[in-house]
Amino acid sequence: MSYPSHRPRRLRSTPALRRLVAQTSLEPRHLVLPMFVADGISESRPIASMPGVVQHTRDSLRRAAADAVAAGVGGLMLFGVPRDQDKDAGGSVGVSQDGILNVALRDLAKDLGEDTVLMADTCLDEFTDHGHCGVLDATGRVDNDATNERYVELAVAQADSGAHVVSPSGMMDGQVAAIRAGLDAAGHIDTVILAYAAKFASGFYGPFREAVSSSLRGDRRTYQQEPGNAREALHEVELDIDEGADIVMVKPAMAYLDVVRAAADISPVPVAAYQVSGEYAMICAAAEKGWIDPQTVALETLTGIRRAGADIVLTYWAADVAAWLA
Repeated sequence: MSYPSHRPRRLRSTPALRRLVAQTSLEPRHLVLPMFVADGISESRPIASMPGVVQHTRDSLRRAAADAVAAGVGGLMLFGVPRDQDKDAGGSVGVSQDGILNVALRDLAKDLGEDTVLMADTCLDEFTDHGHCGVLDATGRVDNDATNERYVELAVAQADSGAHVVSPSGMMDGQVAAIRAGLDAAGHIDTVILAYAAKFASGFYGPFREAVSSSLRGDRRTYQQEPGNAREALHEVELDIDEGADIVMVKPAMAYLDVVRAAADISPVPVAAYQVSGEYAMICAAAEKGWIDPQTVALETLTGIRRAGADIVLTYWAADVAAWLA
């Protein structure tokens, strides 16, 4: 029997050959580890729906962050979890220099300096008593412009505390332009804006709401992206780039790989994608049943996100992947 002169299988015959011709790489430097730091707890608190992920104390956060950076993880994304009694309608604890997120940013900035990229979630949902991403008007709807004013205050406070990157995630119109102007006016001209440019109203966020002890009532469909609207998502990406975003992000990642690919095709700035809590949790749940191997599937899904065009991937597997690839 004759075979074609070129047999693709030849290039798969040894690990070294496969490594040599690999078209998509997955390296620790591509990955950002989301981390949660909570106020008012004396020891780290496991998050039941996200096995292996915890709400950190300030001390445990410092240790885990140092370990992740030493392993080669590219960056850290911090989320603050205040005490319920410190939440209010305007999310003032997020702006306060004594708020848990800003205190933790100062801790890590002191510990790690320029050895990592320190990112902060620039949103109000963790800090408000109603759990929405913005300031509510008299009718109970999120007030876009009033929220942007608050985002500027958050971003400046985070940059003052040592964040290299601020990350507006509320999907307010004009949020990037407002934050860029506010940062520049405060002297933070080198602070990077990672814009959640296409953040979809997804069912995959459930475990995250446990992670941040969310107070949300209702949903966020009036400001987050409709899942079926890819063209609209790309318009949002273009708007954020025009407003000065340094990095744009698609969230979630795995159900929106077509949007990741399309964003990468049009974006002159790096594209990030967030493998969110529900995507992480379903891999863990299947692994606990013995149906899949978690390491194999985690690496496969992250490689798929990279193959779709993401330059940066936020994932709760980041530190594990760095160890696996060492």
